[in-house]
Amino acid sequence: MASSSDRILATHVGSLVRPPQLVEFLKLIEAGQPYDKGAYEACLKASIEEVVRQQVEAGIDIVSDGEFSKGRNWAFYVHERLTGLTTRKATPEEMADPLTSAGGGQDHVAFPEFYAEYNRASGLAARLGNRFVVNGPLTYNDASVKRDIATLKTAAAKANANGAFLPVVAPASALPGAKNEHYTDEKSLLFALADCLHQEYKAIVDAGLYVQIDDAFLPYMHEKMVPPMSEAQYRAWAQLRIDALNHALRGIPEDRSRYHICWGSWNGPHAFDVPLKDIADLLLQVKVGAYSVEQANPRHEHEWTVWQTVKLPAGKKLIPGVISHATNIVEHPELVAQRLVRLAKIAGRDNVLGGTDCGFAQSPFAQRVHPSIMWAKLRSLSEGARIASAELWGRKSAG
Repeated sequence: MASSSDRILATHVGSLVRPPQLVEFLKLIEAGQPYDKGAYEACLKASIEEVVRQQVEAGIDIVSDGEFSKGRNWAFYVHERLTGLTTRKATPEEMADPLTSAGGGQDHVAFPEFYAEYNRASGLAARLGNRFVVNGPLTYNDASVKRDIATLKTAAAKANANGAFLPVVAPASALPGAKNEHYTDEKSLLFALADCLHQEYKAIVDAGLYVQIDDAFLPYMHEKMVPPMSEAQYRAWAQLRIDALNHALRGIPEDRSRYHICWGSWNGPHAFDVPLKDIADLLLQVKVGAYSVEQANPRHEHEWTVWQTVKLPAGKKLIPGVISHATNIVEHPELVAQRLVRLAKIAGRDNVLGGTDCGFAQSPFAQRVHPSIMWAKLRSLSEGARIASAELWGRKSAG
């Protein structure tokens, strides 16, 4: 994973607020309505070049394409690149099963009034009754990722970015709760999916970009599963998916890859998130060079102390979230610096990058903060990284 010998680099999780002109095309695509494909591709290319330029101007070292080409959301975009997959309405029994239902969990039980309003306002309510079904062999079409790679590389070169990454989905998050109507067992399905995702990961790193594997469902499912299921059952569920991810990562250079987890990361209570200390060993099994973890929001900031006892393996890096996507308050650069310095003193200053808790857009149509606030937060992130670098390297200013 990228690093510097004399300062802490700034990056983020990937998803950025889409510009209005691009959203209009994405709405038509999502609704299955006709649209001008040439005009869409031109708009997408121009939008990515602009957002990459803005990231560089904000002081972000390792930039993304903002996930602008992804329809639906950060995980289910991949369904359009797979064959052997369909969607149908979930049965009442499936809706009640924590392993197959799309929503629910202890947070929803504890705060039903909030979630009734939240799901309706976010548009999530309309999608909760669906279930993915694997009804044939899973195969992967790489045309879309080739386009994404070419567009980001061009934009990064024009903006003179220090580095660029594409966020893509992990096996655990690509088909959560899918009904298996083709493979002999769950492991066979997950490893077939991993074979497909391997092609995506490899294409990205072979092109000279960093690949980021997004896996919100791995921590989030704990809140849905335990109870009624046991900790041992959750860990067996999670271990199988970690094994599938490492299968997908085979041959991918660790120094070109990073793994991002969050706890679903919507701006709700999160009162039942599994503690980081309980899953840190699972996290560190993933064969990547860096780990991106929420460390800025009020539910998880205290967990920086986990790294005092859970040691980062040699050669690995930590990308803590030091600004949050879930509040409109812009973090002070001095606070960002404090968050970075305390972790750098544990993990080593060369092993820490400044990041965000999660993406700033939950989907193309659901932004978590106003764009002006997003850019203010990213500037605060880069300024905080400069302040932290000055302290850690013992100089008055970070060049």
